[in-house]
Amino acid sequence: MNTLHPTAIISGEVTMGEGNVIGPFVVITGPVSIGDDNWIGAGAVIGAIPEVRSFPHLPVDGPDGLEEPRGVRIGDHTVIREYSQVHQGWQAATVIGDRAFIMNQSYIAHDCQIGADVTIAGGARLAGHVRVGDGANIGLGALVHQRREIGRGAMVGMGSVVTRDVPDFAKAYGNPVRVHGLNLRGAQAAGYQDGDLALLAAAFDQSGEAPR
Repeated sequence: MNTLHPTAIISGEVTMGEGNVIGPFVVITGPVSIGDDNWIGAGAVIGAIPEVRSFPHLPVDGPDGLEEPRGVRIGDHTVIREYSQVHQGWQAATVIGDRAFIMNQSYIAHDCQIGADVTIAGGARLAGHVRVGDGANIGLGALVHQRREIGRGAMVGMGSVVTRDVPDFAKAYGNPVRVHGLNLRGAQAAGYQDGDLALLAAAFDQSGEAPR
């Protein structure tokens, strides 16, 4: 039903559906829930405890009363490439939606909420509590500050430093990140037609910001 490489280490409360491929030297530490038809590449680490200074760095089966991780939930048809890291939730579960494509050496910290059809390019870093809307694309090596929100269908350019929220369907890049108009491809993928695309493009003024 599932293909697990013999060097993979799976411990704790881990559930998975069917058709999953778990590559060599993958480490999965529960609580983790994995759906169907996912592909997890070599050396990926899923379910490490939250990187929170106050969180007790003790065995998961330690004495009663310890703070418990909130888990990781991964949907269906998602790819997590080599050496990526997805940490346990701290205040809420860390979630990766359906059909996400997480490229190599990406970092998804505790409590992140990643929507469906999201692409995260290699080496991108998402701090805790980041929310990424459906269909968004985060470029190579981008850094996203904790508690920032990247809207659905948005595009964040490679190497960008995201210290502010990025609106839906925005094209944003730079250090610090700034909005530079409509991400036409993201809006088209969401099903918008020519008339609506023109209205969306007009919503971004010359300063590069989307009106609230």
